[in-house]
Order: sequence, then structure tokens, then C-alpha cells
Amino acid sequence: MAKAIHSMIRVLDEARSLAFYETAFGLKVAERLDFASFTLIYLSNPETEFELELTVNKDRTEPYDLGDGYGHLAVSVADLAAEHARLTQAGLSPRKIVEFAPDGEVIARFFFVADPDGYQIEVLQRGGRYL
Repeated sequence: MAKAIHSMIRVLDEARSLAFYETAFGLKVAERLDFASFTLIYLSNPETEFELELTVNKDRTEPYDLGDGYGHLAVSVADLAAEHARLTQAGLSPRKIVEFAPDGEVIARFFFVADPDGYQIEVLQRGGRYL
């Protein structure tokens, strides 16, 4: 059986991205692989074995065009309102909290926040399938 281990995104400014992911989600550098033209940085936290891989292409000077194919990353938290308040206080501008209830029953409570490169991260209240 396959085991999901990481997802990769390309980032323009390494320091800015590292600061965002540590402040927003407590992700710290687990490993850094430095090559001549690019660097791979694996981020993790004690909550999960799954990692976020940041790829920094050293000759890149322009922001990446995310196009219309990128969806989002998702994380779950124990207290959605507290996390929303914390990210707001940290100046990360999370969007409003949404209750997703297509048939009248709340399936999920969440908000989105964008990283410095425009990648969207969904922050979900833990519960149900979102543990």
C-alpha cells in the first residue's frame, strides 16, 4: 500500500516562505538538500509524518504563475476560531471562517490563508473525516 509522504511547491523567497510556514503551522526544517541550481527544503512538525517540500530555484527572479491547475493544501486544527485569531494577529490575513453545509448539515468548518507565493492553504476544524 502506498503511503503519502510529502507535497512539493516552488517558492521564490526562501526566508519569507520559511517564516510563513513556521508562524502559520509550526513547520520547521526537517532536512535541507542544497544543489548548484536549486534547494529542496523539507518542512514538518510533530503532528504528522507528512512533509511539505519547498523547492527554491536559485536563478528564479519572477513569481511563479500558479495557473488554474493548483488546488490547495489542507491542515486540520483542534480550535479553528483560535487559529483564525492567531493568524490574524500574526498579520497573515486569513479569510473568513466558513461552514460548509450543502444539505443543511455542517460537513466542515474552515478558512483559507495564502502563503507568500499565493498558494492557498485550507485550515479545517478537526472532526469527522478531517482529523
